Amino acid sequence: MLKPILAFSLAILSSLGVYAQKKPDFVTFINSQHKWVDSVFNSLTPRERIAQLFLVRAHTDLGQKYIDSVKNVIAKEQLGGLVVFQGGPVRHVDMINQYQKVSKVPLLVTIDGEWGLGMRLPDSTLSFPYQMTLGALQDNSMLYDMGREVAKDFRRMGIHFNFAPTVDINNNPKNPVIGFRSFGDNKENVALKSAAYMKGMIDGGVLASIKHFPGHGDTDVDSHHDLPVLNFTKERLESLELYPFRELINQGATAVMVGHMFIPALDNTPNMPSSISKKVVTDLLRKQLGFKGLTVTDAMNMKGVTKFFPNGEGDILAIEAGHDLLELSENSGRAIELVEKSIKSGRLKQADIDARVKRVLAAKLWLGLDNYRDANRNNLITDVNRPETKSLIQRMADASVTLLKSNKRIHAFNPKVETAIVSVGINKAQDFEKGMAARLTNAKNYYITGKESEEQLKDLIKEIRAHNQIILAVHDNRSRPRPTLDFSESVKEFIHKIAGRRTITVMLTNPYALTSVNVDRSASIIMGYQNEDFMQRAAVKVIFKDIKTKGKLPVTINKTYTFGKGL
Repeated sequence: MLKPILAFSLAILSSLGVYAQKKPDFVTFINSQHKWVDSVFNSLTPRERIAQLFLVRAHTDLGQKYIDSVKNVIAKEQLGGLVVFQGGPVRHVDMINQYQKVSKVPLLVTIDGEWGLGMRLPDSTLSFPYQMTLGALQDNSMLYDMGREVAKDFRRMGIHFNFAPTVDINNNPKNPVIGFRSFGDNKENVALKSAAYMKGMIDGGVLASIKHFPGHGDTDVDSHHDLPVLNFTKERLESLELYPFRELINQGATAVMVGHMFIPALDNTPNMPSSISKKVVTDLLRKQLGFKGLTVTDAMNMKGVTKFFPNGEGDILAIEAGHDLLELSENSGRAIELVEKSIKSGRLKQADIDARVKRVLAAKLWLGLDNYRDANRNNLITDVNRPETKSLIQRMADASVTLLKSNKRIHAFNPKVETAIVSVGINKAQDFEKGMAARLTNAKNYYITGKESEEQLKDLIKEIRAHNQIILAVHDNRSRPRPTLDFSESVKEFIHKIAGRRTITVMLTNPYALTSVNVDRSASIIMGYQNEDFMQRAAVKVIFKDIKTKGKLPVTINKTYTFGKGL
């Protein structure tokens, strides 16, 4: 029996959450036997067991008719889970709760939320910086903290599983689908940062799926629209693309998402996507790399699969390849019937299906879904917009912003001197311009939208150059920062002429966009990576010397701007 004082101390620690037991290792857990799993498994029909392997798409921005149609599919097929997309937080909670009520087994609710809830619910939830931005961070513990905050948001919403982090090494600047979603082009940096983010989510009670196995970083085709072909040797794949996957598997990755790519060195079956290849999923991922967690396909309705394997054949091949979960089958009812037929014909083994179903059920048990409770809609918006999360986002932005060229002009910057603030790519003040104006005694703003004539731009150049201090802010106001800027040649020439020895240039865009414009003549160059308000505020802090830049470039742009560059 514990002594009274010790018992009291332990009770206090427990109430504070300090003494709470850590969850068991996920991979070991899902490969062990559990009474609840066996009980649920035995209560399901053979068809309902197969249905546990399928995840259906869910929205709240497509109207009630769509919400009801998905509810009917869940009730009829008894699918294993959801992949939630766009909508609003309260509507999402209501929808999830509705769907859970018609499901015999609690649904596994997943999301593609690489930068948090804001990736899918941008209007009323928070977004963290993109992974490319965070590739510049030097303090990886902040990524762990981000993982914990993301997990807290997801659990509050009734979401259990994040298809993140992206561990692809973005070594192709023209990559149309990864790019800013990657931590960069250095395999060690990608692995370290991915591991920190992953562990934060797992410790926060949310499953994390590293993706897109075996590596989608060096493609120039978007697998949403076609099948990328990677003609790399096994040696190249082993040393580069597979490096972060191997590292994170060794550090307890809970799940791996396999992407749609044709890689002849791994499987030379014509047009065979890696996502549905047994040689990739079972032989490489399971046997060679020893992965024993959950495997999940990338979306099965993407052209990277359906172009060459239509009418549900891709679904059967995915099961045959060894997957536990199939994301977004074109027709889950058809797919389940095809699996049933394939078991009867001997193409698929009943024992293999049963083992995967039990792994999925064990994952639900690990997540606590044996004691499922509806998410509460009360105070939801406040709960997912916590001050501590906002503080972390800004601190991460401040720690990521990177000085690529001399800080002499920044040291000499005088808020009392007349200053020209030239903003390219926007037509009115954003947080950067507002932040500058609030602290300058005499500033004049110029907005270059791209609609100006060449004569107008020439006149503006003369007027702006008359100022002793010039701030040039290049904004990428598109929803996603692409590797090239779509400015006209006359605007690019304008930027080149404004970027002189009196100019501090601020790039609020994808770092690869440095190749789109010539700002090399600037006295100082600040890389902000993206146009979001938190990066704009960070850039203002640099100019006014509130913070010292610590960020380092996460990719090599050219011979001047290489990986690790930053003053």
